[in-house]
Amino acid sequence: MTVLDVIRKRYSCRAYQDKPIEREKLEQILEAARLAPSAKNLQDWRFVVVTDKETKRKIAQAANNQTFLQNAGAIIVACSVSNEVMRCGQAVGPIDVAIALEHIALQAAELGLATCWIGSFYPEKVRPIVGIPEDVAIIELMAVGYPADSKKEPRRESLDKIVCYEKWRF
Repeated sequence: MTVLDVIRKRYSCRAYQDKPIEREKLEQILEAARLAPSAKNLQDWRFVVVTDKETKRKIAQAANNQTFLQNAGAIIVACSVSNEVMRCGQAVGPIDVAIALEHIALQAAELGLATCWIGSFYPEKVRPIVGIPEDVAIIELMAVGYPADSKKEPRRESLDKIVCYEKWRF
């Protein structure tokens, strides 16, 4: 399978089989995150992998009652320990964590697992559930598991609508 094949296979899954993920597969997807690039090589990401049913239920509630999260094999609480800002003015944490999470999503797809980025959650509710200190930013949640649905083809813009060369021509 090529990288582009894996990219095409990945989708935002919102229905999971109530099935645990093998430890070997979890470690492979986390290794993919570990290998992600980061600003100044800070490697500022930290991940809390939640597989306990009751804890997943509590996180699902803190994520606007998105109950489908409860059946995911794991919910990854993705955090950053950096307050750095790049010269361009962008915060390091959200970008570094996003790159690492996409590495997770692609590795999971290659292994036959599905993922879903979860941005609709209350960090102040998630923080005490998994014991994340106040000085650590919770950036995103990601569900990972065996899909119970199938990919629906999303509408994507053509390249000529999103790409120009040499100068802004939109």
